[in-house]
Amino acid sequence: MTNVLLVEDTKMGRDCISGYIKTSGRYNLAAAITSAGMAEMTCMHTPVDLILMDYRTENNEDGISAAASIKRHMPGIKIIIITSMTSADLIERARQAGADSFWYKETGDDDLLAVMDCTMEGRSVYPDTTPVIRIGNAASTEVTPMQLEVLKLMVEGLSNPDIAAKLKISVNDVKWHIKELFQKTGYTNRVSLVGDVINKEFMVPGLS
Repeated sequence: MTNVLLVEDTKMGRDCISGYIKTSGRYNLAAAITSAGMAEMTCMHTPVDLILMDYRTENNEDGISAAASIKRHMPGIKIIIITSMTSADLIERARQAGADSFWYKETGDDDLLAVMDCTMEGRSVYPDTTPVIRIGNAASTEVTPMQLEVLKLMVEGLSNPDIAAKLKISVNDVKWHIKELFQKTGYTNRVSLVGDVINKEFMVPGLS
């Protein structure tokens, strides 16, 4: 059975994908951690064949950079970058880091297990284009990377001061980004905006 390390900092995403792996019948969840920075050390102490690496994890750590380091020191481990972020440069960055495949959480045309199977068979799976996701009235291409980061932390339930501390920006900057999100999406409150994102953010094909 293939041993999988899941690197995902949100509880909702971690629980969802962990359950998917555990019921697959052919993959074993070796570990689920929240920090990309701890992934390489985890691989040193735990047998791992495949890593599902979120692009942005705890403490704003970059999963693609972590993947590049793991590939340099442990090239035999397969890595799939998983993300809900739609920044155009992520696919190319993942390729340059040596990641074997790339999967979008909520818009991937391929089932996650199918991508995992292909990757373990030595076939690389990458999307042809960056998907456009609707968040209220806005397309994801209209939302800046920092606004997406703020939105992700809003989904996690963080307050404005906590978001500011985690992203190392001011509380006023956080308020400005949220105001911009409201204007772009057409939502007027956090509950509606976050509710829309939750419905899309962690959808894994095959679970419904």
